[in-house]
Amino acid sequence: MDYLSPIIKNRLEEKLKKLNKLRPLPKSAIQKLKEKFQIEMTYNSNAIEGNSLTLKETFLVINEGITVKGKPLKDHLEAKGHQIALEYLYDLIDKNKKHTISEVLIRNLHQIIIQETDKKWGGKYRNANVIIGGAKHTPPDALQVPQKMRDLIGWLNSQKNKKNVIELSALLHHKLVHIHPFFDGNGRTARLTMNLLLMQAGYPLVIILKNDRKKYYDVLDKADSGKYEPLVKFIAQSVERSLNIYLKTLAPSSTKKENFITLTEISKTTHFSAKYLNLLIRQGKLEAYKEGRNWLTSKEAIKRYLKNRTRQRS
Repeated sequence: MDYLSPIIKNRLEEKLKKLNKLRPLPKSAIQKLKEKFQIEMTYNSNAIEGNSLTLKETFLVINEGITVKGKPLKDHLEAKGHQIALEYLYDLIDKNKKHTISEVLIRNLHQIIIQETDKKWGGKYRNANVIIGGAKHTPPDALQVPQKMRDLIGWLNSQKNKKNVIELSALLHHKLVHIHPFFDGNGRTARLTMNLLLMQAGYPLVIILKNDRKKYYDVLDKADSGKYEPLVKFIAQSVERSLNIYLKTLAPSSTKKENFITLTEISKTTHFSAKYLNLLIRQGKLEAYKEGRNWLTSKEAIKRYLKNRTRQRS
């Protein structure tokens, strides 16, 4: 079963083609983007789990080695651990684009993520049952975890050539957090593992924003009950955000004509309200990307939406 609409799938594939046409990418620009995305990813991924460091503080801790007064030592160590895990991920991509995702790789990622905060359990499956606060789902019994993880890798290998990589990465992410194989760091490990699949396919690093935390947990809850489409759509929107930023930076000439502005601003120039445009975006029907808490779209994106709507009706 396909969970990603053809419109979104084709749009993302077109943007990836545009990015691939620019290769080899300028080293200096790529390095700056990489550094920006790594800091953003570390900040957002940790913040989703309750880390109190701000984006700027995360930058200072990682790049300047500064200790932020009044912030827990654990938060500093989490930032450093996640950054090292990201460097490990990029290293895997640079050395071997088709590096196989395995139990060993997932455990290695986990070990690096929590090496500074819980060294004893780094890379080790939990040996007791756990409850996820605020979630309806209860993870499987600890004794089932090793077999569940073997089954997960078996499933992944069986689906690699059958599913679109965005669908596959979203489902892999959910299955991993559903098993909840570790005492701590499951979400961060799942988001990095998902990214390895996407980056192997040529996509930039994908960041789930802290501002989308409530939506993120909501789509994961829906996936727990077998409704995967909202999760896949949510991940696809995160993929598109990264693609847009890369294209905007690396191919400014191709995006000059397309001026992305807030929904409030653009609603003044169309017969759609900002609320309705937001609904279209959440449904995956309108191309947009997020900056902070605000969705941005363009007149050209609205024209493409209207064109697709007319085509579907005819």
